[in-house]
Amino acid sequence: MSASKSTSKIESPLLKPLSMSITRFPEEITILPEFLVRTARIWPEREAYRWYDYPTNGWVSVTWREFSERVLRWRKAFARMGLKKGDKVSMLLPSSIDALTFDQAALANGLVPVPLHASDTAGSSRYILNDSESRFLVTVSLARWHSLADAGDDLKHLERVVFTNDTDTGTTFDHISYGGLEEWLATGNDVTELPPPPAPSDLAAIVYTSGTTGRPKGVMLTHRNIVTNVRQTWNVVEATEEDVILSYLPLSHTFERTVGYYLGVASGAALVFSRGVSQLRDDLTEARPTLMSSVPRVYEQFYNHLMTVRGKMSAKKTFFFDWTREIGWRRFCRQNDLPVPKSVRGFMDNFMWGYLNRRVAAPVREFFGGRMRMMFSGGAALNQSVAQFFLGMGLPMLQAYGLTETSPVLSICRPIANHPTTVGEPVAWTEARLGENDELQVRGPQVMVGYFKREADTKAAFTDDGWFKTGDQADLSDGGRIRIKGRIKEIIVTSTGEKISPVDLEFAVQEDRLFEQVMILGENRPYIAALVVLRDDKWKALCSDLQLDPNDPSTMGCRDVRNAVLKRIKTATRDFPRYGQPRNVAIVPDVWTVGNGLLTPTQKLRRRQISERYAQEIEALYNGQKR
Repeated sequence: MSASKSTSKIESPLLKPLSMSITRFPEEITILPEFLVRTARIWPEREAYRWYDYPTNGWVSVTWREFSERVLRWRKAFARMGLKKGDKVSMLLPSSIDALTFDQAALANGLVPVPLHASDTAGSSRYILNDSESRFLVTVSLARWHSLADAGDDLKHLERVVFTNDTDTGTTFDHISYGGLEEWLATGNDVTELPPPPAPSDLAAIVYTSGTTGRPKGVMLTHRNIVTNVRQTWNVVEATEEDVILSYLPLSHTFERTVGYYLGVASGAALVFSRGVSQLRDDLTEARPTLMSSVPRVYEQFYNHLMTVRGKMSAKKTFFFDWTREIGWRRFCRQNDLPVPKSVRGFMDNFMWGYLNRRVAAPVREFFGGRMRMMFSGGAALNQSVAQFFLGMGLPMLQAYGLTETSPVLSICRPIANHPTTVGEPVAWTEARLGENDELQVRGPQVMVGYFKREADTKAAFTDDGWFKTGDQADLSDGGRIRIKGRIKEIIVTSTGEKISPVDLEFAVQEDRLFEQVMILGENRPYIAALVVLRDDKWKALCSDLQLDPNDPSTMGCRDVRNAVLKRIKTATRDFPRYGQPRNVAIVPDVWTVGNGLLTPTQKLRRRQISERYAQEIEALYNGQKR
C-alpha cells in the first residue's frame, strides 16, 4: 500500500521523557527479520515509524503491529512472483515506509535486497540493476521508470517494476511488466505458504559503493555481517524502545541502515523520517529525537547557519556566545582527559558555566530538539571546528568510522572517552593494524564476504592472511584509537615528490566562510592549487569591497578577485608547510551537487568528474608560470 493509506494520524510527535533503561541485546537473533518478529511481539502497539504525509499536511505513523501486517502483504506478493531464495530485488525509493517494508519482506523471504541511491543518475541505477541481476524493482513513479528505461542497455534480468505513487496496470515494456503497488500486492492475497527464513550465512544485501573512482562495486553482506554490526553498535548506543531516531540519510547508505534503521528495529525505537535538508531544522524541533546519524556536510551546514546567526548579534551577545563555546570546550576536554586549552579566563569556567549554559548553550541544544543524547557523524572526516563547537555547547557528537564493506561500522567514539580528532576504538570483536604505507587493515565478523561477480577485486581487497584493506591511512597511537589521515588514493604527490592530504587542506580553507566547496589539486603538478565555489552572500560582500559587479560572469576571473581569494586561502592554510599551501586558485560558479554528478549520494567529492568538468580552468592554473 502507498505511504498515505492505512495510517493513523497523530496530533503531535511522541514527547515522552526517556527512562533510559537499558534493553539487553537479544543474543538469540541470528538473521535480520527476527528483529521485527521480536519487536512486534513485545511492543505491538508502540510507534514504529513516523513520516510527514503531504496530502493531509500532517505527521502519520504506524505501530509495530501495523508495520508487520504491511510486511506480510509484501511477502505474499513476492512469493506469488515465484522469487526464490537468493534472488536479487532492487529498491529505488526515497527514505519511506515503503522502502522499509520492501526491505523487511525481501529479507524474510530469503531474497537479497539491492538498495539504489534515490538521487543517483539513471545511468548508474541502470548499471546496478543489470550488474546485480535484479528480477524486481520498486520505484516511485512511471516517470522515474522511463528515465531508467531510456538510459542504456537492455535490462535483461528485470521482470517486474512496481510504482508506489502511480496506478498504471497491466503494462509491459519489452519483457518487463509494470504497474501500481496495490495491484501487485493484491496478487498475493490468496498465498497461504511463505518461503522458509534465510540462514545467517545467506546474503542480506548487495550494496553498491559510491563509485568515486570508477564503476560501483556490489558489496555482499550476509545476515551474520549485519546482525553482528547492529550488536556492535548497540554496545555503544544502548538503544531502548523509548528512543526516537531521526532518519535523514538515504536508506541506501549503510551507515543509516545499520545505525538508524536496523538498530531501531532491534531495539523497538521509533524512527522518524526527515522531510529533507530544507526542513531538517523543523523536523528536529517537531520530532525531538534522541539519536541521529548524518554525514559531516549536514553538521557543517548547521554550523554555518549558527555562525550566520552569530554574525548578526550585538557585540555583547557575540562576546558571550564565543565565551560559552570556549568554556564548553574546556569542560569537554577535562571530562574526556584531553589537553585543556589555556586561557586567562579559565579560572572563571565553573562560576560562569551555569549562566552561559542556560542562556547560550541550551538554546543551541534546543535547535536539535533538546533531547539529543547521541549524534553520530560518519561517511567522511568531520571538520574539527564543527566538532569542537557542538561538543562545547553540550551536544554529544560522536564520530564513527567504517566502510560499506564492513557493514559499515568499524569504530565509534564513546560518550565517556570522546576524542574528536579520532574515530574512536574498534567495536567489539574487531581487530585493527597498520600495513604498508600506514594503511589501516581490519579483521572482524562484520567484514563483507566479497564483491559480487568480482573475484579479482575481492582478492585484491584482502591481504594474504585475510585482513581487509580499507584504503585509508591511519595511526593507532592514541591508546588504540584510530586516527584517519586520508585515503591512500587521494594523497596528492606533486611533481617535486611532496605528499599532501587534500582533505586536511580542504577543511582548513573551509574554515573561512567565504568558501562553500573546495577541491585541492596538485597530483604530478609543480605546486598545490585550489578549485573553489564561494558562498553567495560572501561573494557579493567581497565584490562590494572590490567595487565589482558580482553578477558579471567575468568578475570571477578578475585578477583582483583571484588575488583576494588566494590571500584568504593562504591565511587559512598558514599552519601547513609551504609546499602544502595553494599557490593558485580558480573560482567556479556552480555548486557541486549529486544532481550534477559532482558529489556522490553520500556527499563526497567526485574528484575525477570535477577535474573533467573544469579541465580548462585547471590547466589554466598550471600554465607554465612559476608561482
